[in-house]
Amino acid sequence: MRRLIIENGSVIFPDYIEENISIICEGSKIRSILPSSDVVFSDSDYRIDASGKYISPGFIDIHLHGGGGHDFMDGTVDAFLGAAELHARYGTTAMVPTTLTSTTEGLMNTFSVYSEAVNKNTKGAKFLGLHLEGPYFSYNQRGAQDPKYLRNPEREEYMHILESSKDIVRWSLAPELPGALDMSRTLVSRNILAAVAHSDAVCEEVEEAFKEGFTHITHLYSGMSSVTRRNAFRYAGVVEAAYLIDDMTVEIIADGVHIPRPLLQFVYKFKGVDKIALCTDSMRGAGMPDGESILGSLKEGQRVIIEDGVAKLPDRTSFAGSVATADRLIRTMVNIAGVSIQEAVKMMTLTPARIMKIDSQKGSIESGKDADFVIFDENIKVSYTVSEGTVIYDALQKKH
Repeated sequence: MRRLIIENGSVIFPDYIEENISIICEGSKIRSILPSSDVVFSDSDYRIDASGKYISPGFIDIHLHGGGGHDFMDGTVDAFLGAAELHARYGTTAMVPTTLTSTTEGLMNTFSVYSEAVNKNTKGAKFLGLHLEGPYFSYNQRGAQDPKYLRNPEREEYMHILESSKDIVRWSLAPELPGALDMSRTLVSRNILAAVAHSDAVCEEVEEAFKEGFTHITHLYSGMSSVTRRNAFRYAGVVEAAYLIDDMTVEIIADGVHIPRPLLQFVYKFKGVDKIALCTDSMRGAGMPDGESILGSLKEGQRVIIEDGVAKLPDRTSFAGSVATADRLIRTMVNIAGVSIQEAVKMMTLTPARIMKIDSQKGSIESGKDADFVIFDENIKVSYTVSEGTVIYDALQKKH
């Protein structure tokens, strides 16, 4: 079997970095990790010289809507493949494509297209399954979600959706809505991650939801309640619950726009890297120039404006998804939040892998795990992206 050998790199492990290391891969797996001076080569080996650059586990994005001019709600295989290839250029080796609030018919089409795209995805980041974002959200916390599709979870409807696809791996919804807790119990029984999102819940409601299986917070600080007053009494909200519940995991859009420096540092300080996943929440504008764009499908989506490094609703009342790529998230955490490179990488690799319960295969560089890597320099500029032993991005465009 032809071996892939990545040599002479500074390997980023979960808690430290080791220099002058080589990684030997056979097929889709890591076989050994050893000092570069100890490697014995054969003529059939394919060698990548990292030349002292960082070798990181592949980035895992557990919440994104598209990129490169594509949105997963476009309803085409090309949209899935195009977005996967775009994000591979910036270090993402695995992703969880995410839907927006829509009709049930729209979801059914997405399921069908996703099934076809999985089998054709040879050049982009691997698909880990689908994330349904909505349509069971609070109107007050809808953000850029289209309000005409918002509704409460009805068992007949969500069971029909669940029976229509075996590819759903997480579902984000507002836990305070009637029927939401019953739904979370169903999700847990099917090993689907139940996440709090676009919610106007008070802290006590989130605490109850956590007991019923809501173990994750979707894009912390975006589309959720904080301290509020009801009948003159003060209540803590979803944000406060995220900190008070020790075992609750969170994800943050670390583009430096959705969450400014003080809040990036705050969530890092009080949740810690083992409970924080970085996610792009990127829409079709990721990797595209500023100007007008569309959030959601080309046919039924909402017009948005890309400016200031983010997508906004035309009236500038709300952000409408990010245009970030994974490398930007790492760069922001290091350069703006002051986090170490290995901790920033962990929040983009091992922590999301644990949240999605795939850490036995992905998320860290260990013998026996998937051969997923990113090679980048001190500015987090990506040179190579490798997914399951296959080079899916090469900045020098060499043949493999």
